[in-house]
Amino acid sequence: MHKQFENQVVLVTGATAGIGRATALAFSREGARLVISGRNVEAGRRLQQELKALGAEAEFVPADVSQEDQLVHLLEHCLKRFGRLDIAVNSAGIEGQGGSIMEQTVETYTATFNANVLGTLLCLKHQLRVMSEQKSGAIVNLSSTMGSHGNPQAPLYVASKHAVEGLTKSAALEACRYGVRVNAVAPGPIATEMLDRIAGGAENLPKVAAGIPAGRIGRPEEVADAILFMASPRASYVTGEILHVSGGKTAM
Repeated sequence: MHKQFENQVVLVTGATAGIGRATALAFSREGARLVISGRNVEAGRRLQQELKALGAEAEFVPADVSQEDQLVHLLEHCLKRFGRLDIAVNSAGIEGQGGSIMEQTVETYTATFNANVLGTLLCLKHQLRVMSEQKSGAIVNLSSTMGSHGNPQAPLYVASKHAVEGLTKSAALEACRYGVRVNAVAPGPIATEMLDRIAGGAENLPKVAAGIPAGRIGRPEEVADAILFMASPRASYVTGEILHVSGGKTAM
């Protein structure tokens, strides 16, 4: 049976948990060769073994995407192992410090923006350098419904995801000349450990679900499906776009 990403080389950052993990598994089932990355070495090794058990070629490379030397090493490892990079999914990020703007500090700002904005910028910088030489490739960044809406209890996360969407659109315009597409997927509330933290505990999730038109919280696999579509040839004329996967939340 044909697999849509047979022998394609896919890099997934932030792959050790949540949406990144679900995305790596989804690509493996479609025949991709994978380089997965994250800061949690134990979880990364476990995922590598799980991917190999599914029959995928998979390499785990620990990396903090906000550290440029580590990101350069990650891309070098990918090229040394597979010789190219066809698809990159930039899923690494944190929710940052919640609370009002008046409670934020230089330290909370720096931590959030280093992980979410600087990390995305550096990923784009080095991934585009590889793909521009190939004259092909697709990049999918992870934003959020908060990348286009405000939230008084998550100002830094909101601001960082607005920045991710701006970087996505700007990079897409630059990358067109090289035959490279750059898009973002913006999930709403998804059943991950991050959502538990943002909601203030699993006991608050029913209240979160009640505010979603679809009446439920999404699954990581549903976001992974959207990412695979945006990375696929079926989205060949789509670039610079933000695809919301929110159960109707952004239609409100």
